[in-house]
Amino acid sequence: MGTEQVLMIVALAFGFYMAWSIGANDVANAMGTSVGSGALTIKKALIVAGVLEFAGALLVGSHVSETIRSGIISPDLPVFQENPMILVYGMTASLLSAAIWLQIASYLGWPVSTTHSIVGAVLGFGLVVGGMEAANWSEVSSIVSSWIISPVLSGSVAFVLFSILRRIIYDTDDAVAAAKKVTPYLVFIVFWVLTLTTVFKGLKNLNLNLGFLEASILGSAVGLLAALISFFLVRRIKSEPIEERVWVRQPLVVEKSLSKVLNQLTKAANAASGEVKERLDGMINELEATHKEVARGMEVERGSGEYKTVQRIFVYLQIMSAALVAFAHGANDVANAIGPLAAVIAIVQSGQLVLKTAVPVWLLGVGGAGIVLGLATWGWRVMLTIGKKITELTPTRGFTAEFSAALTILFASKLGLPVSTTHTLVGAVLGVGLARGIGALNLRVVLDIVISWVITVPVGAIGAIIFFYVLKAIFG
Repeated sequence: MGTEQVLMIVALAFGFYMAWSIGANDVANAMGTSVGSGALTIKKALIVAGVLEFAGALLVGSHVSETIRSGIISPDLPVFQENPMILVYGMTASLLSAAIWLQIASYLGWPVSTTHSIVGAVLGFGLVVGGMEAANWSEVSSIVSSWIISPVLSGSVAFVLFSILRRIIYDTDDAVAAAKKVTPYLVFIVFWVLTLTTVFKGLKNLNLNLGFLEASILGSAVGLLAALISFFLVRRIKSEPIEERVWVRQPLVVEKSLSKVLNQLTKAANAASGEVKERLDGMINELEATHKEVARGMEVERGSGEYKTVQRIFVYLQIMSAALVAFAHGANDVANAIGPLAAVIAIVQSGQLVLKTAVPVWLLGVGGAGIVLGLATWGWRVMLTIGKKITELTPTRGFTAEFSAALTILFASKLGLPVSTTHTLVGAVLGVGLARGIGALNLRVVLDIVISWVITVPVGAIGAIIFFYVLKAIFG
């Protein structure tokens, strides 16, 4: 067996290892909200994610693979032109470095960014070998901007969507009837988005490209069919009896109005005397207690039976949104494992610097299989962190977060931007939490997550540099 064959096997092993690490960490981020809200058990989440992740990687994954493979560092440098194997060593080292860091983070339950990891690794070896001019800074800057845009965009969408849902469902006299009314519309949107993003210039590997108009028509048809089915299904859901009382947040206008009333009453009490002053003081004490409860989001009373019925309706919506997130993640993040691997295979097989060949379907399948295996073995560790510790999740909140994240991820995937699923989903969860007030967030956990994001890039870069010299010493 020649050196090239051994290097191919090593690269394939590292690529599969990287895909496994992505499944253990990033896929858990995507499914954690479903598990945290109780919409899916861990076992069911594994099944849903496994099927949809593999499908997304196989059908749509080639879009982003091109960016990771040839967009991060410039292949036109003399050092790569003279010796293409330098790029092979670097890409292989990047895969190993990112995979090891992701495994460590997954073991500790840290939801870090796989995209940060692999991009940092590729940049690390590129800068060491070729200097500052080795990096394609315009491409890198667009990717870096996507790291900022993706959580802000998904968080904004989640904030607005959850605020709307809360207003049209919970701020009504009959929340169950309102939820049943709005569900078919939500189902239509979910299936329209899923279908449109899948077929609109998405199925390149199957040669089934459709224009935007044709894709929109198909998406509308699928959405209408799903909405019609959901219309009859939600009508069969019966309300549970009221057994206890739960508390949900009041609209902001209530808190502001109470503040104004308290100010006026305080002025009146200060000017009053005798029995009137005593009565006003008593009213102020009661209103102050009420104001504090409203500020904490605990004032509006709801029957738990009504609350549980609404959440049961949104369980089905969240399962659909979870499937959308899984498909989107498979489409986007398989590039983190397959992009560098595709470059290695093309160069080793041809002996030349070939970066424009199509990504083989079987290679996308290898990446998809690795992602599924990683989720099935270690995914539960990070799943518990993302689903339980940032903020309290219910099916309504989980659906909002997942759907908002899926929109952002799929949009970025179509543009060829390897956004971080971690950033996007955490941004969406934060958006849902902020819609209920800053007190609904566990800011310490959020800070820990942000810190883990920051250290991921340098860790990936340092590891890639070390492994690059090791591989070069062995095979060079």
